[in-house]
Amino acid sequence: MEQFISPKLVAQAIGVSESSIKRWCDRGLLQTVRTAGGHRRMTMNSVVEFIRSTGQLLVEPQLLGLPADTGRGETSLLRSRDQLTQALIEGDETRARKLVFDLYMAATPAVEIFDKLLAPTMHAIGERWAQNSIEVYQERRACEIVLRILFELRTILPVVRADAPYAMGGTLSKDPYKLATTMVELVLREAGWRAESYGTDLPLCTLGAAAIHMQPRLCWISVSCIEDVPKFQAEYARFAELALNSGIAIVVGGRALTEAIRREMNYSAYCDTFRHIVQFAGAIYRPIVNTSIARTSEPTSHSEVPAAFPSRDILSAN
Repeated sequence: MEQFISPKLVAQAIGVSESSIKRWCDRGLLQTVRTAGGHRRMTMNSVVEFIRSTGQLLVEPQLLGLPADTGRGETSLLRSRDQLTQALIEGDETRARKLVFDLYMAATPAVEIFDKLLAPTMHAIGERWAQNSIEVYQERRACEIVLRILFELRTILPVVRADAPYAMGGTLSKDPYKLATTMVELVLREAGWRAESYGTDLPLCTLGAAAIHMQPRLCWISVSCIEDVPKFQAEYARFAELALNSGIAIVVGGRALTEAIRREMNYSAYCDTFRHIVQFAGAIYRPIVNTSIARTSEPTSHSEVPAAFPSRDILSAN
């Protein structure tokens, strides 16, 4: 469900007059709908897109459901990495959430946040767990915190057009790692695709049934572990023949797909960063992205791809 908010609330959140908000609405800079009584309302997605594209300062971000002081913290991906790693190890969800939303509201694309912050951070945490320098519960908790942040981020991404191409994907049987497939869904949605992750532990036969039923333009498969390589290869060969013959592009990746295994596979692309899958998706179809939000010079009260399917496990648990 889309969340609708009033011009007054938006004005309070960014510290401008309500008349300025209404004027921007009239100019098409903020998308609005009208209630039955004729009052203006805006979707949260359009407000976030406007703030990111115009560089508005968030005065009271909590009014929009964002972390307090969003937009006033670290906006460097590299400097944020150590801070996020420590916050996740300590279980400080508030701090971790703020670090991610500071970057996103500063107009850092989600694909950059995932490739340059979340993926290397989770890899570093997985390495610490493997070296016994942190407890298992800390690593598991970190994964759950990141998942909650991702689900919240999904709600404020730009709305995808109903006629955008459809993409689907997930992980295969005995593969419980959620983060990679969730992030693939989000970066494709950011790129304008109607992307949907079907989750984890999916038998290839049911993924094939979904492909036939849903007819996606693209299907991604994240492979972090394979229990029986010959069985996987046989089942994958059947799936690939079905999907590719139906005109469905297959994108694969993951630490379990060694070069030797990949040589025996038929696919459209192997991607090892989120940026790579976005680039491939853009090469086969570039959806029309909403461009109605443009940077405005009008004064206000303020002056104006580590891995999509990681070959090194950024998702050592979930």
